[in-house]
Amino acid sequence: MQTKNNLPLVVLFGRTNVGKSTLFNCLIEQNKAIISDIAGTTRDSNIGTVEWNGKKFKLVDTGGIMNIKNLSKKKVLTDDIDTKVQNQAREFLMRADLILFLVDTRTGLLPPDKEMALILKKIIPKNKTKVILIANKTDSPSLQKETAEFNKLGLGEPVNVSATTGSGTGDMLDIVIKKLQSAPWVKTKKTSSVLLRDSKPVKKNELKETSIEKEDCINVCILGKPNVGKSSLINAILGEERVIVSATPHTTREPQDTEIIYKNKKINLIDTAGISKQGQRGAKKIKFKKALEKQSIEKTLWILNRSNIALLVLDINEGLTHQDSKLVEEIVNRNISLIIIGNKWDLIKEKNTKKYTENIYYALPFAAWAPIQFLSAKTGNKVQKTLDLILEIYEQRIVKIDANPLNKFLAKIIKKHRPVKARGTKHPHIFELKQETVNPPKFSIRIGAKDTIHFSYLQFIKNRLREKFGFHGTPLTIYVDKNKRIHGKHEIINENTKIKDQN
Repeated sequence: MQTKNNLPLVVLFGRTNVGKSTLFNCLIEQNKAIISDIAGTTRDSNIGTVEWNGKKFKLVDTGGIMNIKNLSKKKVLTDDIDTKVQNQAREFLMRADLILFLVDTRTGLLPPDKEMALILKKIIPKNKTKVILIANKTDSPSLQKETAEFNKLGLGEPVNVSATTGSGTGDMLDIVIKKLQSAPWVKTKKTSSVLLRDSKPVKKNELKETSIEKEDCINVCILGKPNVGKSSLINAILGEERVIVSATPHTTREPQDTEIIYKNKKINLIDTAGISKQGQRGAKKIKFKKALEKQSIEKTLWILNRSNIALLVLDINEGLTHQDSKLVEEIVNRNISLIIIGNKWDLIKEKNTKKYTENIYYALPFAAWAPIQFLSAKTGNKVQKTLDLILEIYEQRIVKIDANPLNKFLAKIIKKHRPVKARGTKHPHIFELKQETVNPPKFSIRIGAKDTIHFSYLQFIKNRLREKFGFHGTPLTIYVDKNKRIHGKHEIINENTKIKDQN
């Protein structure tokens, strides 16, 4: 299904450490791609949208090519992470409308640059994709003289830019837009979003792509410890290897956005780096790879702040750890809805869902409101049901209850269970219960100026709210206000109190 909003695809390509990720961040005006001096930092290909002079296009930052010979071959079936990176880069090159081939002005023309230019000419169909040679790190006029040697690549006159300072990027974008507008195939080019059919297994050739604005999406963050199968879950949903999967811990270092349409709803799946206790504490001792892991963890936690729903992926064959508990605490602290994914269910011989459910809730008593989905990302079993659960929970997250039903609800529960005081001798009087916000749902109760209320009664209200109105998979927050405030302050009590009490 083609749409009027289809965007052309532009791919950044070049050997390692030529500044592709820096240029990517510069052009999309976000710090999305992780940057370091370590070769091979970028593994999964980052995708973003660039707008210039009223025109838009999709930009892809491919992983650094470390084994050039593999690039000239067709897709290689292997578990080697570096080969998978290059397989993915090759796929994007074949689909590209325009390729920005980056070289490093400071290091000059190197043999890998020449080899990659030759391979590029071989694997890209003739009379289709155009290539623009970009001489990056041209930070001064004196360096501009050094770019002449790149003409030997036979890819035309290099365009001088500095991704770090932004110098020359405006002129470069002018050239990009001009070349894209002159390309006849751009009008029918597909972009990087995926349309999934309702409740049916999706074959790779059935995937349809369309342009989606993220503001209209349900943002779903997929997180968990390293090697629990987060990337495999996304690949199972999509029916293709969009995200690189490897048995190496911390394969995914950067948050990866994949937009899909499911049952006419837009969902943005965000695969994140595996969070481990070792990664957080070991970064100071090991400056390089551990530093990358720490940076990935910080980005993962930042991603939670713009998510509606979190999928906490667990390896069901392993026991839950204190780290899993801390992850749930981070989710609840941010008022994010939660689905617990028990992955690798195919490896369980005695599939007793009741037993495993009880074990998870015993380890995570403060998240007993979160649904659990047992599945196998490897076989695809129950994966599609996760999408149905995402839609269900999002609908619950945006439920708005009017004042009249809430007042009737309050009168009923008070009659059933009298409010409990936190201190003193007088039972508190609740004057009002009202909903303050949706997405996330927050409520407030108003009590007397000298009254206090016990946190257990607030939990009682939350439980009754869930029974009556739903809010499946979503933490509820209750603010306690008094008729007479002192210095304009009021007490705030929410799900976080329960987490601290039970830990």
